Amino acid sequence: MISKAQLNEARLDVAQRAKQGIDFITAATLIWVLITIIWSTEMTLETKNIATLAVGGIMMPLAFLFSKIYKSQWKMKDNPIHPLGLLLNIAQLFYFPILILVIKFTPTYFLPVFMIITGAHFFPYAWFYKQPMYAIMAGVISVGTVVLSFTVLTESPMLAPLVMAIALAILTIILFVSNRHLAQASEYRIV
Repeated sequence: MISKAQLNEARLDVAQRAKQGIDFITAATLIWVLITIIWSTEMTLETKNIATLAVGGIMMPLAFLFSKIYKSQWKMKDNPIHPLGLLLNIAQLFYFPILILVIKFTPTYFLPVFMIITGAHFFPYAWFYKQPMYAIMAGVISVGTVVLSFTVLTESPMLAPLVMAIALAILTIILFVSNRHLAQASEYRIV
């Protein structure tokens, strides 16, 4: 059995070594920039939807590339909660059948549904990385998507992925600053 103090120490260790998932958020930002470009074209709705889903397929290679740049760790065999991070990430894949149904039956809602799934899956990372901005962004993205869907999406569908890319860029900046503070705190504790 792990004590509450040990659990908090494990969470702090994961947050520091995994750099609070900044590699994935940076990769997601780039992907949503690409999705913005897709939605700014004259392609058919069906082609935009399929291209958007396909672009998401480069997430893992991009996140791996950014993990090398940020020097974040993906494997921490000595940390008992580290496997939870992978499970939280994989959980998002189980929502993809919803996207297939939306593409088939209500294709105009594919983009907002994809945005809500992406944004909402950030919520548990607020606890996992001890970073409340994940919870805040989960709400901002999910609720913001609904607001955008009722207002500007019909006239300018490109705005939705652009807003998503901006939200993710803001989260990336926040994580970058937070990681600097975590690194300084870690150096302070070692001394």
